[in-house]
Amino acid sequence: MATTLTQQPAQTGPATTTAQPFSTTWSSRYRGATVEDLDPPAALSLNPSDAINIAMLSAFEREYTHLTIVDSETRALLGYISIPHLQSLLEAGRVQPNDPVSAAMTRFQRKGRKYQVITLQTPLEELEAFFRGNVSGGPWKEEFAVVTDENRRFVLGVATVQDLEEFVKRRPA
Repeated sequence: MATTLTQQPAQTGPATTTAQPFSTTWSSRYRGATVEDLDPPAALSLNPSDAINIAMLSAFEREYTHLTIVDSETRALLGYISIPHLQSLLEAGRVQPNDPVSAAMTRFQRKGRKYQVITLQTPLEELEAFFRGNVSGGPWKEEFAVVTDENRRFVLGVATVQDLEEFVKRRPA
């Protein structure tokens, strides 16, 4: 499950036609690749009550830029921490190292919003469309996607725009 808000692709022509497939200059490099081909590292999830210094240490040890936040009892996905944003909050004195992660996390807004499920089997074209807000060649609207199983029960990893960019750099045109 990508827990970040996404929009549905725009329909073109009469209502009976389907939307054109998402295509960008990178599409030829994907050649059937999926999120699994990005080899995303296993997710590291924290609880809202964990201290910010634990989040920082954990992220730096694993070179992660985003950590997911889950409910300690239900394991439900609640939100995330962006490490660069967390660093800026610490530097500005808006949070302290011993404060709980909940003081700095971004909570997912679920009510009235449609979310796109991103799994290891999601084609990279769909992942890029998600990152670009379904605007072919548009700017990045999202910087990461939470990767889950099909039933959205387990957070498996996080895929970032940088992961996609590195994949494209390694693939010949």
